[in-house]
Amino acid sequence: MAGMAHPPKLTDRSALRHHRARARGEALFLHEIAADQLEERLNEVNRSFTAPAIVTGQPDFWAARHPSARIVEDKDVLDLEPGAHDLVIHAMALHWADDPVGQLVQCRHALKPDGLCLVVCFGARSLAELRAVLGQAEARITGGLSPRVAPLPELRDLGGLLQRAGFALPVADSDVLTVSYADATALMRELRAMGEGNALAARDRRPPPRALFAEAARLYAAEFPMNGEPRRIRATAELVYLSGWAPDESQQKPLRPGSASARLADALGTSETPLPTRSGD
Repeated sequence: MAGMAHPPKLTDRSALRHHRARARGEALFLHEIAADQLEERLNEVNRSFTAPAIVTGQPDFWAARHPSARIVEDKDVLDLEPGAHDLVIHAMALHWADDPVGQLVQCRHALKPDGLCLVVCFGARSLAELRAVLGQAEARITGGLSPRVAPLPELRDLGGLLQRAGFALPVADSDVLTVSYADATALMRELRAMGEGNALAARDRRPPPRALFAEAARLYAAEFPMNGEPRRIRATAELVYLSGWAPDESQQKPLRPGSASARLADALGTSETPLPTRSGD
């Protein structure tokens, strides 16, 4: 529509698809952890889902974990039919979305009333060490900075997106994991093997200076050694989990202010003492 504001372009989708196509199964261990956690959460819901859909950039992995689910690519416009699913999982892809709230709104519209949406993606604490040393190294060598690690979302911001997208009973939490690597080169090699290489639309397309990554590796080894393993480095991975329900009349709703039918003092078994009044009130 003319005049409608569009979100800024974060991701080069062509580059992202290219990176994902080169992903190797053995490097998807964080997807394994995410899938296990989602399975635990689904077991706690104690409900059978008969029409699931999964939005993801790693279709082979998630199809193997959920053979009955419809697999949907995480494009700007999701191939989801309104009201067709009782469960939608947005799996390890929301951190690349130009319009994350738009992705969640589309997931909500795809749900039947009282359907469940589960989201897992990388959070802001992920790769904090790599982001820091790349910035230091580039500033020293070139005197400037260029986007090399995606700006990952904060937990509190992602929780707010659920409410903006119209979900009922929203919940957001995260797990912070520490992984060790031989060196920064090994870490960056595994990121490429995960399909998580630099696909930022604003990235510098020129070949980086030869000394950049060597300096980053030196800084990484000096500043972020693995505890108890001084010859290895540590890397942080934060997995954020979101859940929300498509609104339905059957769901619990908060009481209106002043509608309580019992006194708190009675429930606690205490006497209610009025507050003293101040002169002049």
